[in-house]
Amino acid sequence: MSYYIGVDVGTGSARASLVKQDGTTVASCTKDTLTFRDSEDHRIFEQSTNNIWEAISTCVKTCLAESKVPPSAVKGLGFDATCSLAVSDLQGEPIAVTKGDALGKPGDRNVILWADHRAEKEADLINSTGSIVLDYVGGTMSLEMEIPKVLWLKNHMDPSRFSNCQFFDLPDFLTYRATADNTRSCCSVTCKCSFVPKSGWQPEFFKTIGLEQLIHNDYSQLGAANMNVLTAGMPVGDGLSKRAAEEFGLLEGTPVGSGLIDAYAGWLGTVAASSKTREGKVTSELPGFEESGHRLAAVAGTSTCHIVQSPQDVFVDGVWGPYKDPVFRGWWMNEGGQSSTGQLIDFMLTTHAAYPRLVEEGKKQGKNIHVVLQDLLEELKAREKVDSLTELTKDLHLYPDLHGNRSPIADPRMRGSLVGITLDAGLHDLARKYNVTLEAIALQTRHIVDEMNRKGHKIDSIYMSGGQAKNIPMMQLFADTCGMPVVLPFDHAGAVVLGAAMLGRFASEAQGKKAMEEKEQGEALWKIMVEMTPPGTMILPAASPKVKRLLEAKYKIFRESIDIQKRWRKEIEEACK
Repeated sequence: MSYYIGVDVGTGSARASLVKQDGTTVASCTKDTLTFRDSEDHRIFEQSTNNIWEAISTCVKTCLAESKVPPSAVKGLGFDATCSLAVSDLQGEPIAVTKGDALGKPGDRNVILWADHRAEKEADLINSTGSIVLDYVGGTMSLEMEIPKVLWLKNHMDPSRFSNCQFFDLPDFLTYRATADNTRSCCSVTCKCSFVPKSGWQPEFFKTIGLEQLIHNDYSQLGAANMNVLTAGMPVGDGLSKRAAEEFGLLEGTPVGSGLIDAYAGWLGTVAASSKTREGKVTSELPGFEESGHRLAAVAGTSTCHIVQSPQDVFVDGVWGPYKDPVFRGWWMNEGGQSSTGQLIDFMLTTHAAYPRLVEEGKKQGKNIHVVLQDLLEELKAREKVDSLTELTKDLHLYPDLHGNRSPIADPRMRGSLVGITLDAGLHDLARKYNVTLEAIALQTRHIVDEMNRKGHKIDSIYMSGGQAKNIPMMQLFADTCGMPVVLPFDHAGAVVLGAAMLGRFASEAQGKKAMEEKEQGEALWKIMVEMTPPGTMILPAASPKVKRLLEAKYKIFRESIDIQKRWRKEIEEACK
């Protein structure tokens, strides 16, 4: 029997799963990773590839030990990771990215995490250029992307040290570390590194922003020269290096698939699912490939990414892309996003005065705190004789961009706001604010979907993965707010890593074959997706006419709050002159 390993590196942990050819998980292991903050600068988030690699190695070896599957039965390996910037020297050893004297020297803290917002000035400079690269990121480059961060490093690092650096989107660093081959993935360089569809790197852009050094030596610091990139799952080099094979307990030469950013692995691991209702009724047969163009994958953890595929390029203001070939050759993808969703829920709970009481109640009742909050909301709904939780919190309005807006406004200066607060600091107030936080995330999801569809996409369903997918009331709120079905994966936590395992299977089946034509490659990958994706559970919109009216009114207020905040900001800026 053949097995495949998927490795998923998220914001706070690394996970490995060993799966069968049909997608069944045989063993899985998760290990936390370290994130370093700066107590004097809230924008800073750093990690370590050494720490991440150690966690991956532990997880892979644990899966093999628990399953008793021999290394010879593992036929392929795939990686996905966050879109964080990993920096190494020209030999692959880590280079520190922490500001100060250590910057650019050998050091463990060599990853600028996706959430790091230090490069605001650099992003502003890039956005002032009018370069063609901006056309493929929704018109505005986010400071979370890699080139603003590389420019920050260039502006703060000794020039001799900067010239000794290689720069990787994290998924590409992991395949490099696994194989000793630094061929980049189309997904990483296109989606996060300003690699333009059909023409690649733009030398005039790099010259304009002061990164002309990257052009030298045939883009050796960035890779992907002369359009040399691999699409999803294509074999990287000669497979696992001897060093990596020993670290993982696998065989040298085990095929390694070209990697994906984690959100795109979530798309891979969800959108080919058939689905059934919560009552068990099958609602869709095995989907054809074209159906993928109507299915939005929402990968919801600390943040949320919204991925959709289309046969033609679709330009959406404030939404990243269109990206060509990030997963399927010949197809385009757009990516919307919310910088803070799971993180926002945690923040709203943990900063409330009643949070210690909530934790205490959870322990006393033996329930998850989110279940306790839902019980409190149902209690309030009955007490106040209202028909829905939307009506219960009808006078409370949260705008959720506490960490700036990624989509569809693309404005890192946006901030959160809360209207309708009272002098209540108790558990019931916490429950109300929890509900309105979920509501705000749902309203912003609708904003993103509306803008995508307005510009040419034809999204008619949302395929969820990540931790938020287990919150059923929240998922019902998504369905009601967006007016479309929401499909939950068989395993909310396993869909992304399953997508990574699919890359490993594709690499195994493609290894040693002659170059595949576009159609043949696409059919082979879609076949793997259909065979390995378990059926999902569909949640249909179920809002009453009254709740629909309330949600529509709330959405109007949500959109107005954006305009009001921008107007207020302008008035304050004028007053400060």
